[in-house]
Amino acid sequence: MTRIHLPHSVIVKSPSLLPMHYKVSELAIAIGIPERTLRDWLAAGAPHFRDQHGCLWIHGRDFADWVVGLRKPAKERKLADGEAFCMRCNQPVTMTEVSTHAMQGKLIMIRGKCPNCGCRINRGGRIPTYASNSITWKDAHNEN
Repeated sequence: MTRIHLPHSVIVKSPSLLPMHYKVSELAIAIGIPERTLRDWLAAGAPHFRDQHGCLWIHGRDFADWVVGLRKPAKERKLADGEAFCMRCNQPVTMTEVSTHAMQGKLIMIRGKCPNCGCRINRGGRIPTYASNSITWKDAHNEN
């Protein structure tokens, strides 16, 4: 089965579909896609049925549940304190040669090196998390 690309408008509008039966043309207008695209989705496995006259009907809530089932799962993993995301490796890595640089207020920039490819990686942070060896921007630039 080929992967079905769901436009953002379908993802947003499908939860508001009513628990009733829609004709193909009605559902296409309700979610803002061409009727041909909807017919292709029905052929690819979207829930539908035919009545005794051969007309296609789609139940709104069943279609909305089908759309939710096709969506990619959200990434829920947060980075640990010593990790950053390497853009070259396209994955989270544990930083080596870590140094912190004070930014404005309580913000700091953590700069390190990727252990896999050796490129420089940066990550933002706050003072309470990395308070051991950094100072605030205000302290560094204080005239006193």
